Parts: sequence; structure tokens; C-alpha cells
Amino acid sequence: MSELSDEYAEVPHLIPARMLNEFVYCPRLFYLEWVDKRWADSDDTIQGHLAHDANEHRGGRMPQPTDQSPVQSTSQVQIADQELGVIAVVDRVDHRDGTSSPVDFKKGRPPRDGVWPADRIQVLTQAVLLRRAGYDVREAYVSYLATHDKVAVPVGEGAETEVRELVEQARRTAQAIAAPLPLVNDRKCPRCSLVGLCLPDETNALLERTDQAPRSIVPRDPDATPLYVTTQGAMVKVGGQRIRVEAKGEVLADRRLIDVSHVCVVGNVQVTTQALAALWRRGAIVVWLSYGGWFNGWSQGPPSKHVELRRRQVMAHSHGLRFAVHMIQAKIHNQRVLLRRNAKNGLPARTVASLKGLEAAALDAVSLPELLGIEGTAARIYFEHFDRMLSPNMPFAVEFLANGRTRRPPQDPVNAVLGFCYALLTKDLVATLVGAGLDPYLGLLHRLRYGRPALALDLAEEFRPLIADSVTVQCFNNGEVREGHFIRHPLGVRLTAEGRRAVIAAYERRMATLLTHPIFGYRISYRRVLDVQARVLAAAVLGELPDYSAVMTR
Repeated sequence: MSELSDEYAEVPHLIPARMLNEFVYCPRLFYLEWVDKRWADSDDTIQGHLAHDANEHRGGRMPQPTDQSPVQSTSQVQIADQELGVIAVVDRVDHRDGTSSPVDFKKGRPPRDGVWPADRIQVLTQAVLLRRAGYDVREAYVSYLATHDKVAVPVGEGAETEVRELVEQARRTAQAIAAPLPLVNDRKCPRCSLVGLCLPDETNALLERTDQAPRSIVPRDPDATPLYVTTQGAMVKVGGQRIRVEAKGEVLADRRLIDVSHVCVVGNVQVTTQALAALWRRGAIVVWLSYGGWFNGWSQGPPSKHVELRRRQVMAHSHGLRFAVHMIQAKIHNQRVLLRRNAKNGLPARTVASLKGLEAAALDAVSLPELLGIEGTAARIYFEHFDRMLSPNMPFAVEFLANGRTRRPPQDPVNAVLGFCYALLTKDLVATLVGAGLDPYLGLLHRLRYGRPALALDLAEEFRPLIADSVTVQCFNNGEVREGHFIRHPLGVRLTAEGRRAVIAAYERRMATLLTHPIFGYRISYRRVLDVQARVLAAAVLGELPDYSAVMTR
């Protein structure tokens, strides 16, 4: 076996037989699961776990190869071969007439011509391991539980050579710094458990490896949604795979853990240690916002095992301009489109022209200070006309026009809602980036500062007009927030508890709204778009994609 090319190419000595199954199915899936340690369940994998659970009880004993009267069968046999470099857990080994046959259980159904290639290589590897341990193995079997078919796989003289060659190929793939490119237009992709992480159609479209439009089945909307806790003095608890919110002996919310993507607590809310641990086990985080709605921070379990992505992110930080220009270009573009669509009394032609010129200039920026200057100019022009999107003669609009964009503390209700929506967007992007394996603190555009989730703020730029600003405009124009939803004091304006709940409801409604992705053409929710864009960014950071492609509304 060839020596490793560099320090990053080290891989474990023993390859699990089930990973050889994945390698035959798709080399990229093998790399993502075994090398990058990335995993996601699908309906198929869950059913597969249940099928194996039903057959996981240990039974009998494994006889010696020379035994003349072996037991009938042995369940859950672990066997490894250091020289071959493979380890396997065999679901069952049947013993008959001095021979032994491995049986591997699969939840699906067989193809018409016998056995799936990936399933064949897994059980063939098990057979070779048994044969090398001294057992007489002539046949192996794959048992498909959906049809109760037990399909025989002959174990010929060339079986060991075939397995050795495959192990060598898998090792060479694992030693590479980057994962193999996705399969192209392959029908296996939509059912793959990692399709939402791999994004095969999206990656191939951006690399121009195919003319076929990305399949709409690929970006599935997540079933889990955020749990917001805004009642002061509430306690978040867990028990029996359910998460509960209680206050003064009353149960305010009771949801299954699997239905919670993350927990967002506002103000004086307690979260038990047991609840934190249960959420972390599921990969969920807890986000804390201040009573005034400012983003304070989050807690999470162990960081992503995708070490190479984090290493590349550190490297990308030093040349983040090439990603940042696309984010700022998209932000200015989306600001211009939002103004043109929603300005009640029209928009001056010079304003449209100025924003369009700044959009083009952003793409040509040669330094971060220049890019930030362009972004600041565009923001000033945008917010000078922001009140035009609010209903005419609305007192809130007049206040905003007089104050302009103000922060910490906001000086009027419109600024208060804008700030709260930006905090909600930031916490969603923190959760999304953590799920994608990226470090939310290590940004590409925003200056690093202690406690600032710079990358989340970077990715938020293109979505501020599409989500946060749009929600703010709708809240006021639809009458979802009123004067009674705000507390005014000499230092500024903040939302009441009822006002926060109204804004959260409008925000979540926007996140569930479907849109046609301007790059890939399928219809998905804004919440899923955040996830897709985070993974497109991760692919660009890894070098799988030449650049980051931002969302620019039409």
C-alpha cells in the first residue's frame, strides 16, 4: 500500500465493510461519512436501523473452523483482519455441513437481476474475512426484508482479490484532501440520506457539469422548527423525549425533541442542564436574546467533526474578499428590488440608478475597506427611502424618516422591529452554520470581534432585505404591530412581550414562505434557502466550488 502523501491524508487502518458498501454506492457519500464524519438520517436509514435492531440480538457461539458439529447460526459476529485492513459486524452467520455463510439484512427489496452491487460487495467482504479466518465459505446471502427474499452471492476464488482492490481504491479516495465530486444526474441521489448535505445537483449546476435543472426533491424542507420562549421566568425542561416549557406550574409548550431545530430564549428564561444535554445530542443549539431583543450568544454540543472544513475556513478568512463581494452585491441588488416593488409613491430614477451602480461597483472592489464603503453608501441611500415602503401618512414612517437608521437603542418603533428581526435572522444563521460545520465566529467580511458571530452576519447580508426588512414592512402595513406593542422611554424604544410575539409570528411566516430559488429554479422555503446557501458557502470554502453564489431576487 502506498504511503500517505501528507499529514492530512492519514486514515484509520481498518475500513468497515459497510463503508465499502457506501464507496460502491457513491465515493462522495463514502468520503462524507467516513472521512468527514458527517451523517444525516433519512426515511431509508431510519427504517434500516429498525430492521437491524430487530436482528441485533446475539445468538449462539461462533464455532472453531475445525468443529465437526457447529451450531446452526451465530448472530452479530464482529471480525477484523489487520493485513486486509477491514472490519465487519456480520448480522448472522449460518453453519451447515461444515461450511459457514454470512447473511446481511437489508430493509429494501432486491433488483430484478439478483442483488444490488453495493450490498454484494459488503457481504462478499464479510465472506472473505471469514474465509481468511479459516472458515469454509462458498456462498454469502443478502436478505431483503421488504420482500423476504434471500439472495445468494457466490464466493469464488477471485473474491479476495476483488475486495483487496476495492479497499485500495477506497483508501486512495480517503487520503484525498477534498471529497470526490458528486454523481451527475444519478437517480440514487434523491434517496440518499446525505443529499441535503452533499447538494449534488446544485454543485453540478454551479460547476456546469450538467445542463439538467436541479431536482426539486433534493432540498427537502426540515420538519423541525425553532421553539421560542419569551415568557419571563419560564423554565425549559426535558423528559421522555419531549421538551416542555413551564412557568408558575403551568405548561406553556410541550413538543417532541425531534420537532425542535433549536431553542430561542428571550430575556429571563432558564434552561435545565438535562434539556441542554438532550438538545445537544440531537445537534440542536440554544440561542439567548436579551429582553430588548439583542443577540447575546448560544450554546452547542461538541463542534463539527469536519476538521478540514474548519481548517479551510481559517485559510479563507485571509482572502475573504472573493466571497464577500458576492454577498454585498446581492444585498444591494435585493435592497433595490425591494424598494422598487414596495415604494408606495414610486422611487426616483436616480435612486435606482445609484443602487444599480453600487451593485456593479461591489463586484469590482479590490479591498475590504473599499467594499465596506460601497456597502455603507448603498445602505444610506436605501434607508433614506425605506419609509416609502410603509403606508402613507403612517406616524411610524414619519418618525423613521426623521431618525434614519438607528441602533442600540433604536429611537423609534420601525428601528426597534428592524433590530429584532436582524437578531432573529442572525440566530437562525448561527444554527444553520453550526449544522453545516462552519464556525459562526470566523467571518469573511465583518471585522472579528470578541463574541460577534461574524460569519452569520456575513451570510445575513443578502437576506436582510428579503427576510428581516420585508417582515418589518409587513408588520407595520398589515397592522400586526401597533403603538401598544412598544415601550417608549428617554433612551429609546423597545418591543413589549406581546409585540415580540407578533413579530416572531410574522418572521416565522416569512421563513415558511416558498420562493423559487433564483439560481437552482426549485421552490423551497426561506428557511431551507438559508441551509442551501450555508452549504454552498461551505463547498466554496472547501474548494469544491470556484466561488460563492449568493441569492439575488428577481
